[in-house]
Amino acid sequence: MSRLKKGFSGNNPIGYLFVAPSMIGIGLFYLVPAVMSFVMMFTDYSFMDKGGLHFTGLDNFNRLMEDASFHNAVGKTFIFLMTVPVSILLSFPIAYALNQSVYWSKLLRTLYFLPYIMNGVAIAFVWMLLFHPGQGPINATLRLIGISNPPGWMAQTDTAIFAVAIIHIWIMVGYNMIIYLAGLQDVPKELVEASRMDGARFWHTIRYVTVPLVSPTTFLLLITGFISAIKTFGIIQATTGGGPGESTSVLSIYIYKTAFRYYEMGYASAISWVLFAIVMLVMLLNWIGQKRWVHY
Repeated sequence: MSRLKKGFSGNNPIGYLFVAPSMIGIGLFYLVPAVMSFVMMFTDYSFMDKGGLHFTGLDNFNRLMEDASFHNAVGKTFIFLMTVPVSILLSFPIAYALNQSVYWSKLLRTLYFLPYIMNGVAIAFVWMLLFHPGQGPINATLRLIGISNPPGWMAQTDTAIFAVAIIHIWIMVGYNMIIYLAGLQDVPKELVEASRMDGARFWHTIRYVTVPLVSPTTFLLLITGFISAIKTFGIIQATTGGGPGESTSVLSIYIYKTAFRYYEMGYASAISWVLFAIVMLVMLLNWIGQKRWVHY
């Protein structure tokens, strides 16, 4: 026992060996690319330019100010961020219902969670069929209920971003539901029963007892949800590729196109750091706002 304690105390090199694989991975695939990207955003580096790096100062950021495609991508990104509160609002009542004694609750939990762990390309293919403007079952149902001219969904510039947002909400509801279930199971039953004995109605119990007690869970879902939404790439690339036009070109898609279609790595790096700044801003606003409504 004394040898075991001695092996794990102090600055024993064995401990560093255990964490070395993770630290090497973080350094090679996160820190080094981040430093390289920070350097390249002040250059005009391109894959097609054999002349190497040329320092251009803040030219890339001046270009951003005049880039209509970049402004469009920022706007589409903030529209897409609205999927986070919507998915949370939808997932809470589902989690609350499945936390009660209902038939097949375990099966229903699994079915709701499946979209989150399914292959993104498979999900995209299925939803492309569902949203097909001519033969898709969604528009067929809308025609049956009397809507003669249903939306074109992914085929129209004014509805494509909302179609992609619906897919993202559908994927995230299951994940949010599972996290909410964990939070609801920690709500003391004594408080709920006491509120009912005092005459509180069902909705009052949820509003004034359950919701405040799961507010840390809600805050966690907001933080992770915003990060996930801002980084969303695969489902958009697989369904619309940023189109039609630039109607679904969020910042992650625009960075990809700039870097790997137009080979402007310097400019793409500048956009990437703007995206990082947006992430930090959103996180800061959430962190400041949580002091008003999160109860620990």
